[in-house]
Order: sequence, then C-alpha cells, then structure tokens
Amino acid sequence: MIRHVVLFKFKSGIDWTDPRAQAAERTAAKVGDEVPELNEWRHGRNISDRSIAYDFLVEGVLDDMEAVDRYLVHPFHQDAITQWREISDWVMVDVEA
Repeated sequence: MIRHVVLFKFKSGIDWTDPRAQAAERTAAKVGDEVPELNEWRHGRNISDRSIAYDFLVEGVLDDMEAVDRYLVHPFHQDAITQWREISDWVMVDVEA
C-alpha cells in the first residue's frame, strides 16, 4: 500500500475567501469518489496559525505505485491539479503504508 500525501500553500494574495480556493477545495473533496484507484481519501483545511503551516492537505491510499501512476493521470485528478496550480504551490510524498 502507498500513502500519497500532498500539502498545499496558497500563493501570495490567496486565502479561503477567494472563490478559486473554495472551488479547488470542493473539487479535492470529490477526488476520492471519482478516482477508482483510491482506497482511502482524506482532505482538509489547516487549523494551525503557525507561520510554517501549509493551508490544505490531501491524502490517499493506493495499492501500489502503478495505481499511483493511474491516479496521477486520471482526468478528474488532472482537473484538480489545474485548479490548485493556479492558487498554490505544493509538496508531496509517497510512502509505503
């Protein structure tokens, strides 16, 4: 099993009042229902006010790296990437679960 974790940090001038951030969050919430390779899917806004904190997290569990590869190119996931790319930068990690 592979745990895929992504942390998003808004670009300067973006926060949760921005309609693009709200739309990206709504899309992220649906990824788990739309991408069949995902065995588990979590997402959420950061609640910490620490300066090093990121703004949003997504976390998925997939069977193996081949499933990760299929997830990455899935059209719904690609739509989510497009939305998040406009408003944020991110870091990610894939680890064995």
